[in-house]
Amino acid sequence: MSGYIIVNILSTLLILTSLVLILAKSPRKAAYIYGTQALVLVAILITLGSASGAHGLYTWSITAFITKVILVPAILLFALKKMKPQQEDMPPRLAPTVTVALTVVIVVLCVLVVSGITLPTALEVKPALAVSLALFFIGITCIISQRSIIKQIFGFCLMENGSHVSLALLAPEAPMLVEIGIATDAVLVVIVMVIMATRMYRTIGTLDANEITKLRG
Repeated sequence: MSGYIIVNILSTLLILTSLVLILAKSPRKAAYIYGTQALVLVAILITLGSASGAHGLYTWSITAFITKVILVPAILLFALKKMKPQQEDMPPRLAPTVTVALTVVIVVLCVLVVSGITLPTALEVKPALAVSLALFFIGITCIISQRSIIKQIFGFCLMENGSHVSLALLAPEAPMLVEIGIATDAVLVVIVMVIMATRMYRTIGTLDANEITKLRG
């Protein structure tokens, strides 16, 4: 089986794990699901590196494993340990059926958009490219649909994963510093957002975005 076909197959798991993450009842479960998605992303980088001969993707996969599979979930789980259990039982703003429907619409639209792309580097990985584009908008959906600020942080992580895969697909020969920089920047942003969320929790005793919105004005 062609390496590019495997990349396209693995990319479908990114959509499935994203949907399961958004529908997860608690941020703690979402952290483990995100780690699973990050493993899929690492597998995509390794397979793409083998198929395209871009050996720099192997280094990128190691960096992604350290930052996305280990550090990001660990940071979020550590922050959740300092918060009350009820912060993990926060219903979403949108019903699960609406979230699933939005995800399907996003994927279909992205497939239609990508079908018109004729770049040589994208011809064999159009399905994966459509998924990477959809992942960005699914991340936005996560931010909009969730009341938990921690779950909203995962929305940013999904958006970043989408950008990560897009760059790997379109520019597998990108300089190593660019690849490592993208991976490490995500960790720094997550750390900043977790610090802000923790301070909000200490100040007002909740991570409910609806309650924080009420404080405006």
